Amino acid sequence: MPLIRIVSSADPPPAPDSLLRDLSALLARELGKPESYVMTCLEPRARMTFGGSDEPSCYVEVKNVGTFTAAKTALVSGVLAERLTAALGVPGNRIYIEFADAKPHMWGYDGDTFA
Repeated sequence: MPLIRIVSSADPPPAPDSLLRDLSALLARELGKPESYVMTCLEPRARMTFGGSDEPSCYVEVKNVGTFTAAKTALVSGVLAERLTAALGVPGNRIYIEFADAKPHMWGYDGDTFA
């Protein structure tokens, strides 16, 4: 059940659905999960500051049932920052990415949980 949620003060890319599909495939591949469980969300034009500046920035949440390793988060962080910089024009040093492990019993799906 990987989830990626992107909140950005940047304008949406010309093809936001294409970006979301790319990120869906990327998460499925990198986390070894079926893409049928991956959810993507883009919230552009948010009112944000980063470092006291209102230049474009991003806050990204990546959640997953299971455990992230330090090596995996470092790898995914690099790939996501590169992809978001290309798509949204936000420099990597203005992107925060939060990784969160979700316990299976704490994530609902289709009237049940993943436990």
